[in-house]
Amino acid sequence: MKKMIALASVLALSGAAGVAVAGGQDTYMKSCNACHGTGAAGAPKTGDTAAWKDRIAQGNATMYEHAIKGFKGKTGMMPPKGGFANLSDDDVKAAVDYMVSKSK
Repeated sequence: MKKMIALASVLALSGAAGVAVAGGQDTYMKSCNACHGTGAAGAPKTGDTAAWKDRIAQGNATMYEHAIKGFKGKTGMMPPKGGFANLSDDDVKAAVDYMVSKSK
């Protein structure tokens, strides 16, 4: 019985993780791809490991803050929430996680 409960917990968590990735990809496609897919406004292109290396090294907390609150850097600027004020902080974090997963 305990093994079944443990297995159910693992499956529930893995399913939740899959939802988070899917949600991040969905948010990315709807809100982030216009810049991060093309490099517009100096945005690091998703999948460009060199462009993301230093950003990833700063850690998730910094990337989340820059994506949520906005940031002006040497190569361009990131408007708060990419200009989509309707996005929740969790939506933005999921999109950042998605881009990082594709850019390592």
